[in-house]
Amino acid sequence: MSLYHATCILIKGKGVLLEGPSGAGKSDLALRLMSLGAQLVSDDYITLAKKAGALVATAPEKIAGKMEVRGLGLIDIDHAREAAIDLVIDLKPREHVPRLPKGNTKTLEGVSIPTLTLHAFDASTPDKILLALKLF
Repeated sequence: MSLYHATCILIKGKGVLLEGPSGAGKSDLALRLMSLGAQLVSDDYITLAKKAGALVATAPEKIAGKMEVRGLGLIDIDHAREAAIDLVIDLKPREHVPRLPKGNTKTLEGVSIPTLTLHAFDASTPDKILLALKLF
């Protein structure tokens, strides 16, 4: 089990890990996905563990149910207790997002997870994530 710098959301029973450096748009993208029905698991830091062959994310106790929303501050928010991770989104500047990605994966805690590189602030990014969850 390890602490990881990322945000995790649950969308229709599927866990999505949003990773990138500070300021990459993890919380902003999570907020936009939440407006489409996603549920927060944990914002900014998550605990990852391998359970029954799956990669499972939970919120560290100290930040469970909290989300930092730039311009509003730290807010209390309903959250899911955990999520099995189905997809990793690696947030990068637009110029580093491949037009035709290859089938990338990332191994975390010994579990290989499909990974996409996207730009958090593109208007279509939430839609791309919803589509990717149907494809993977």
